[in-house]
Amino acid sequence: MERRGSGGWESVLDGERALSPGAEWDSELHRTAVSQFDRAADLVELEPEIRTQLRQPRRALVVNFPVHRDDGELVTLTGYRVQHVLTMGPMKGGIRFGPAVSLGECAALAIWMTFKCALLGLPFGGAKGGVRLDPNRLSRDEMERVMRRYASEIFSLIGPDRDIPAPDMATGEREMAWFMDTYSQQVGHPVPEIVTGKPVVLGGTKGRDSATGLGAVFCIEEILRGKGEPIEGKRVVIQGIGKVGGVVAHELAERGARIVGISDVSAGLHNRDGLDLELVSEWVSEHRFLRGCPAGEATERDTILEIPCDILVPAALERQITADNARELDCSIIFEAANGPTTPEADRILEQRGIDVIPDVLVNSGGVTVSYYEWVQDQQKYSWTREDVVQRLRRQMAEALGRVVEGRERYESDWRTAAQAVAIQRVAETARLRTVYP
Repeated sequence: MERRGSGGWESVLDGERALSPGAEWDSELHRTAVSQFDRAADLVELEPEIRTQLRQPRRALVVNFPVHRDDGELVTLTGYRVQHVLTMGPMKGGIRFGPAVSLGECAALAIWMTFKCALLGLPFGGAKGGVRLDPNRLSRDEMERVMRRYASEIFSLIGPDRDIPAPDMATGEREMAWFMDTYSQQVGHPVPEIVTGKPVVLGGTKGRDSATGLGAVFCIEEILRGKGEPIEGKRVVIQGIGKVGGVVAHELAERGARIVGISDVSAGLHNRDGLDLELVSEWVSEHRFLRGCPAGEATERDTILEIPCDILVPAALERQITADNARELDCSIIFEAANGPTTPEADRILEQRGIDVIPDVLVNSGGVTVSYYEWVQDQQKYSWTREDVVQRLRRQMAEALGRVVEGRERYESDWRTAAQAVAIQRVAETARLRTVYP
């Protein structure tokens, strides 16, 4: 290098900020994911070479594409697809629509998806994708145009044995049907296994719509059973009553719990005697949002986390429990049904206060588990019953929980670090066996 010199790059790079590897997806959420990874990696004494491979995603695609609004206006949107590791099998991860979707957010979620799949014993590497937009401001036709165009833009990365997307925030069965059809049109024949979370008639599986919430409930049941405590009579606060939180609320209520607080993006609702969930559901169905619901006392959606309860279930967005509010929480245990709802700083505070945090990589893994079942059924061209799916999910969640409990005892650590340590060791073993090519 000294002989060749710099080639005059000093003048070109003058004033530019040097980027370290992975800095392109630097964000607070990615910082959280890496911080959690580093803590678990230190615990298992992960060798530097493997740590380097697992600390950053392997691939990232950023696409900018035009879409026509209903009034004819042409707008340009930005979409992403990030793949974390390529050693575990095909990539697996959802597609989300939201105003805060970014490369950093997708990178963090892809990392967590890898460890989630490893913890559950699924043959996938983690991925995540999405489009930055406000879905509440788009019509049905505009949503379809966005999803179909996004599917076309990332076509080079995906495939039924390469990368299998799924629903996530603001996407569901409808959007997955559009995605599947777009891919199938490109290759000239139906490919139901390209995406999971589809309508059953298109190759989806019974039970996928409620899988993430139901998996969280199974996890709550198992942990309370281990403590010798019943669900009946427990006071529960749930942040978020969408596809995940809504299922958790109704399933826990059916088991005798009192849902004393809920929230959505518009407002929070509190009733210390327990909310009438039927009334809440009717109100949301008619008015779309929780704001104004007469089923309880109105509160701010952020302060819903501070309502006294036995069980707190964050089931909304990332980074909701932070150093600013962790000391104000009044609960006995937290089950993370959302991805990344707790910051590392909040984790330390909650640990000092003796509040257990059951981590997202375990609690909300029901969705990807049943997505795996759907993919397997599509590959086999054979359908399972809903009872089969639910029984398999309960068993696989219990087995994963058992691995985490064993990890806690072995490492004498908190729940999150134990779960990540177990997952990291599985992923690290594949990296060691496959080595580095070439």
